[in-house]
Amino acid sequence: MKVSRIHRLLRLITLLQGSQDWSVGELAEELQVSRRTVFRDLNMLEMAHIPYHFDTERSSYRIGDRFFLPPVNLDLTEALSVMLLALRQGRSAVMPWPEHARRAAMKLEGALPAPVRQHIGAVLDHMEVRPAASARHEGVDAVLDQLASAIARRRVCRLVYVSFHERKQIRLTVHPLRLVFVQRAWYLLARLASRKDIRTFKLPRIRRLTVEDQTFIPPDPAVIEGHFGQAWCMIPEGKCHGVHLRFDPQVAGNVAEVQWHPSQKVEWRDDGSIDFRVRVDGLGEITWWILGYGDKVRVLAPVALGRKLRSIARRIVSLYDRPEVAP
Repeated sequence: MKVSRIHRLLRLITLLQGSQDWSVGELAEELQVSRRTVFRDLNMLEMAHIPYHFDTERSSYRIGDRFFLPPVNLDLTEALSVMLLALRQGRSAVMPWPEHARRAAMKLEGALPAPVRQHIGAVLDHMEVRPAASARHEGVDAVLDQLASAIARRRVCRLVYVSFHERKQIRLTVHPLRLVFVQRAWYLLARLASRKDIRTFKLPRIRRLTVEDQTFIPPDPAVIEGHFGQAWCMIPEGKCHGVHLRFDPQVAGNVAEVQWHPSQKVEWRDDGSIDFRVRVDGLGEITWWILGYGDKVRVLAPVALGRKLRSIARRIVSLYDRPEVAP
C-alpha cells in the first residue's frame, strides 16, 4: 500500500472519529479525492474491522465513540502492574479474556516511550505470577462475554448445565445477576425464572448459553450483595457458629498473616501458638480447610465441629488400617 493512501486512511479515521458528521461529498472535498475513492477507503476500513456506521437521516458517516479509547496517562508502576497481570500469568491465568488482555498490554507497551518500554521489559524478565490452582476455563471467555452483556441488559438466559448433584445435564431458564470469581473458578449468580432464591452456577459447566430478547426485573442489590452472607467461602447453610481454633506454633504465622474471613480475630499466645476465632454460616466448608492443617490445629468450639472432624479422622484412619490388597 502506498504511503499516500496510508496517510489518507489515517486522516479519514481521524475525521470520522471527530464530533462532526461527514457526508461522502464532504469527505471527498476534505481529502481532495473522488467520491469513488472515498467509498474504496471506507471499504478498506470495513475490511480492517473498524466499525464506522452510516446515519440514514443525516446521510453521514461516523466511527463509534467507544471504538478507540482516549489515551490514559499511566505512571511507571501503573504500566508495569498492568503488563505484569496481562503478560506474566501464563496458562493458569484466571482473569477474564486473557488473550484480549495480552493484546491490550502489547498495545500499551507500543505506546510507551522507548526508555520506559526498555525499563519495563527488563523488569518483567525477572518477574512471574503463579496463581493458585484454578478450574479449567477453556471456552469460558465467550460465556463470560455473553453473560456480562446479558446482565447489563437484564436479559433472560437459557442454560444447558452439567449438574454434579443430579448427575446429568439440565436445562434452565435464569435471570443472570452477577459474575464472581471464587477461589478457583468463575461463577454466575442467577435466579431461576420459576423461583426467587439465588443459585450459583459454575461457568465451565455451562454447555450451552442462549440469551433471549425477554428482559427481567432484578432484585434489590442488597439481596445480591448478601447472597454469600457469613459463609466461610460461598455456601451458607442457614446457621451461624462461633468457631474457635488453636494453631500450633509451626503454622501459626502462616495462618495469621492471611485474612481468611471478614469476622476473623487472631490472638497470639506466649508459646507462639494462636487462638483463631471466626463467626461463620455453616460448618461444611471450614471443616475441609481445618483438615488441611492436620494435627497442627485443634477445635475448641463449637462441639459439633469437633465431633465432625473426629468422625472424618476416624474414617481416614480406617482407610489405612485395612490390610494391603495384593496386586
